[in-house]
Amino acid sequence: MEKEKIKILIADDEKEIRDVLTMLLTAEGYEVAAASDGAEAAKMADASVDLYILDVNMPVMSGFAAGAEIRKHFYAPVIFLTAYSGESDKLMGFSAGADDYIVKPFSNTELLIRIKSLLRRSREYALAGQDQTKPAVPENEIRYKDLILDLDSQSVRKEGEVIVLTYTEYKILELFLSHPKKIYSLDNIYQSIWEEDAVGDSTIMVHIKNLRKKLGDSSRNPKYIRTAWGKGYYVE
Repeated sequence: MEKEKIKILIADDEKEIRDVLTMLLTAEGYEVAAASDGAEAAKMADASVDLYILDVNMPVMSGFAAGAEIRKHFYAPVIFLTAYSGESDKLMGFSAGADDYIVKPFSNTELLIRIKSLLRRSREYALAGQDQTKPAVPENEIRYKDLILDLDSQSVRKEGEVIVLTYTEYKILELFLSHPKKIYSLDNIYQSIWEEDAVGDSTIMVHIKNLRKKLGDSSRNPKYIRTAWGKGYYVE
């Protein structure tokens, strides 16, 4: 039986912003939980949350720190809100497990579009890790060397151990393993995952760096993801 409402956890130390976001999202039919700082958001995180919206600059625990903590246990998409649009800030956000990054001030329409896009693409991702002992179904798997992608639960195993990936990291890996030997440029990857034009090379590069680290891969001597210099990335 499907959940009646999609649950979104927002965290911002400014009460006015929390109230506005709560009203906006509630009006769209979402169930909303609100936290006033990063530490509270990390404590409130649980498997019932479908998406997180975290302000970066919060007391007690920053949004980046809260996002990293949440990522240790849960798979739901994370959107960071920040007043800074610098490239280094975006790199920190994606390194902390972000699936999207929105710079303040932003329009309500923009935020809702981003939320709906992430939720649509991650609808089945919440199943990842809920039944890690479920027997594999061959036709719903992609096997590559010692990796197994379970397409039903959207989870990844390496030598029998579940590798915890963000939704975006999983989709990038799935893209590569579904089309071996095909070289994907940064624009190709961005358009395939986000279904829109790329906004900067750093976004994809950070996700691939994180993905390689989690898989125990090396850019110099790659076992999985290879670099075609000047062209993009691929698996053999």
